[in-house]
Amino acid sequence: MNDKKKIALAACSGMSPYGLVARVTLTDTVAETDNIISICMGATAADKEGFNTLIRKYPIIAINGCEGNCTTKILEQKGVKPIKNLNVSEELEKVNLKPLDVSRLDDEGEICVEHLKKKIKELY
Repeated sequence: MNDKKKIALAACSGMSPYGLVARVTLTDTVAETDNIISICMGATAADKEGFNTLIRKYPIIAINGCEGNCTTKILEQKGVKPIKNLNVSEELEKVNLKPLDVSRLDDEGEICVEHLKKKIKELY
């Protein structure tokens, strides 16, 4: 993946099992990949200094936890259109996976994360 252009991932920060899976997927993907950085959605939404510049520097894949698509909406409110939008609940439903806990990943949650990491790699 080192030959690919650097991109950013922005994940849901909602308090649902899908939000947790989105955040862990982002964290694992960034840790395992040289050309991907993470965007903090809380800092972005709060207009923390430097984040408005950062979200315009790299193409962004938005990882939305549910049908609310808050990650995409926040980015668009800041004038940034993600290059891709991934909806965790929709993707997991396609393969009959469902995380259960909002604060800890169980075995099913880890399976969900692994599935989504593969999906993100397909997107770019």
